[in-house]
Amino acid sequence: MQIDQTKAIITGGASGLGEATARHFAQSGAQVTLFDRDAERGEAVAAEIGGQFRSVDVTDEDSVSQAIAAASEAMGGLTAAVNCAGIGTAEKTLHKDGPHALDHYRRIIDVNLNGSFNVARLAAAEIAKNDPEADGARGVIINTASIAAFEGQKGQVGYASSKGGIVGMTLPMARDLAREGIRVMTIAPGIFATPMLTGLPQEVQDSLAASVTCPQRLGDPNEYARLAAFIVECGYLNGTVIRIDGALRMM
Repeated sequence: MQIDQTKAIITGGASGLGEATARHFAQSGAQVTLFDRDAERGEAVAAEIGGQFRSVDVTDEDSVSQAIAAASEAMGGLTAAVNCAGIGTAEKTLHKDGPHALDHYRRIIDVNLNGSFNVARLAAAEIAKNDPEADGARGVIINTASIAAFEGQKGQVGYASSKGGIVGMTLPMARDLAREGIRVMTIAPGIFATPMLTGLPQEVQDSLAASVTCPQRLGDPNEYARLAAFIVECGYLNGTVIRIDGALRMM
C-alpha cells in the first residue's frame, strides 16, 4: 500500500494522536475521514485538511456501521482504519471512598477496548470488499494501546486493562483476517503531548518528560502519525505491537 493511495478512517480524529495522524495522512496524499464525538472540532479539522468528518460513538454498532458506509462511499472505498479514540481517567482498585466504581471501569473498557474492536471488525468487513494487491493485501487496521498495557501505574487498573486487551487482540485478529488480506497492527505510545497531558501544570509535564530515557521530552503526536503511515506502507508488518516511548519503563 502507498500512503498517497490510502483511504482511511481515523477515530478520535478531532484531537491528539488522531488529529495528528489525520493531518499527516492528508498531507501525504491520502483520503481521510475523521470519526469523533466532537463535531465542532472534527468538522474544523476536516475542512482544514480537505477530509471528511462523521460524528461517531465508537461504542455504538449502528453509529460506526453507518459512518463507515458513508466514509467508504465518499472516498470510493476503504483501505485503512486507525483507532485513536480513547479515554484515560484514573481510579485505584481500593481508595479512601471505597472500591473502584464498577460503572467507571466498564466505561473505560467500553470506549477503549470494545470501541476499538467495534470499529476494527466493521472496518474489516468493508476493507474485505477491495480487490487484492499482488501479494493478496487489501488493507490494514492500526489500533492504539499504551505502554500502560505492560507497566500500568497505580490508579490505572481500568486504563491498563483496556490497553492490555488491545495488545491481546492484535495477533489473533491478524490471524483471523489473514484470509482477507487485512493486516492488524498496534502502536503502544508512551507519554505524548496530547490534550490529556498538556492540560497538566508545566512542572508536572517537565517531571514526566524527565522520566523518559532518551530523548527526555514528551512524545510529539506527529511521531505517532509518521509511524502509522510507515505501518500502512510496510506490508510485511503484521500481528505485532510497536512501542514508541523513548525507552520509558514506568514504575
